Amino acid sequence: MKQKKAYDNTDFMHSREARTLRILSEYMEPEKRFAEHRIQHTIVFFGSARIQAGDRGRLDLGRYYRTAEELAYNLALLGREMESQRGSGLHICTGGGGGIMEAANRGASRAGAETIGLNISLPFEQTANKYITPQLSFEFHYFFMRKLWFLYHAKAIIIFPGGFGTMDELFETLTLMQTRKLDKIRMPLLLHDRAFWEDTINFEKLIDYGLISPEDLHLFQYFETAEEGMSLLKQQVHDMIRSVDHYLDLKYPG
Repeated sequence: MKQKKAYDNTDFMHSREARTLRILSEYMEPEKRFAEHRIQHTIVFFGSARIQAGDRGRLDLGRYYRTAEELAYNLALLGREMESQRGSGLHICTGGGGGIMEAANRGASRAGAETIGLNISLPFEQTANKYITPQLSFEFHYFFMRKLWFLYHAKAIIIFPGGFGTMDELFETLTLMQTRKLDKIRMPLLLHDRAFWEDTINFEKLIDYGLISPEDLHLFQYFETAEEGMSLLKQQVHDMIRSVDHYLDLKYPG
């Protein structure tokens, strides 16, 4: 019986011993696809997968969905304009699932732009939303590789209310910026709905205890409407693109 080559051996490729190869594949395969589609500059949207456009209860969570869609739509139009002028534009990137992620991909799709979804395999069902450009729909196994690709091309991060996953994405990004492991220390980081964030996280108390510095609160800004978010981002994103070499966005020790 003819033996399989090692890279064609499914049992081996899914084994503990081949973990390094699987990690490398989640770096190299997305890199190839991004290069093929000339993806260099992204605007990343984070937020709850549970929020839907029709959520109009006591808290009217659907307003978050509607704001995310509108902001992504306008940013995608800006990206298309930039692409026609300089050959490389902005692309909307999300975690690929429902809720705020769907809203942002939907807005970009409505603008006629390519849009990215970095999905991940979870024990419970999470499927890619229908608004992602099929060739830019990814499925990750490793959270840390997915997070690398969220930040590698990012020129701005926009964070809507969410749960554990959103908080993880917020604090990991803040930590990389605070510790300057992310070269893009002036990258816009926008939090939507100041009242939600101040009610949920007492940043001032962290300062009172001496656990963060007062200037750490300058790492992010709040915005309330899609128009305000667009106003904050437009010039900052242009400045980021001019100042950052996206091939050197992340530093690694050694």
